[in-house]
Amino acid sequence: MSILVVGSVAFDSVETPFGKAEEVLGGSATYFSTSASYFTDVKLVAVVGTDFPDIHIEGLKSRGIDVSGLKKVPGKTFRWRGRYDYDLNQAHTLETHLNVFSSFNPEIPESYRESPFVFLANIDPELQIKVLEQVKGAKFVACDTMNFWIEGKPDALRKLLKKVDLFVINEGEAREFSGTASLVKAARKILNNGPKTLIIKRGEYGALMFNHGSVFSAPAYPLEDIFDPTGAGDSFAGGLMGYLANTGDLSEANLRRAIIFGSVMASFNVEAFSLERLNSLCLNDIKMRYSEFKRLTHFEDI
Repeated sequence: MSILVVGSVAFDSVETPFGKAEEVLGGSATYFSTSASYFTDVKLVAVVGTDFPDIHIEGLKSRGIDVSGLKKVPGKTFRWRGRYDYDLNQAHTLETHLNVFSSFNPEIPESYRESPFVFLANIDPELQIKVLEQVKGAKFVACDTMNFWIEGKPDALRKLLKKVDLFVINEGEAREFSGTASLVKAARKILNNGPKTLIIKRGEYGALMFNHGSVFSAPAYPLEDIFDPTGAGDSFAGGLMGYLANTGDLSEANLRRAIIFGSVMASFNVEAFSLERLNSLCLNDIKMRYSEFKRLTHFEDI
């Protein structure tokens, strides 16, 4: 089954203790789409400026991503510049230039509107709601957000959460949105706002999934070399949603498997800057690392 993703396509300039990259392809929808494309068909809605090279569009197409909803408009493409210190869980934003993204008003092509799976990447929750108003009968809807919207538009975010099946955020955002330090209490409060399932991303410590009445913990993959964590959360979401769409199975057992596939894709993403590592994968790489995750977490009953 296909996935509709609405989010950003951008240029990133990133510096970490292990290197730097200037004006490389980034954006939430870009990472999500590339990751998910290993599992299923992806339909992308985003906006770029006239400075966006066709070679990047062709690169997305080469992964089987439908870019009919990627609009090129007069102006410059969204740009972000950031730095990571040795605590790679924390990005330090140095510059943000929204450019054409500041007036992004997503219009979903008619051919996309019956997509069974929908992922609303990190954009204004009012726009996320507008997207859902254009979608017809989606089987499964997931969304992401950030502290900017938690602080600036909490009412719109709460309205959105009543319309989604899965909410994906990081642990700092979970604590801020819920007003409590305990992730267990935070999850209970967030779930009471409407979503059936909550996934809390914890960077190098993995991820937690909360359903009403159950908790699942997935580790992060232990890597020797991490070059750039930019896009790891979106790659995680892409692997997770891609696997769910591929199988069409929304049982809790399959959601747990999907989280591991999401963790697999995030672990590959951080091994290089931009999309370099994600674009070099084959399905066997993904399956082998999934098996390594299984061995990593296996233990015997007493």
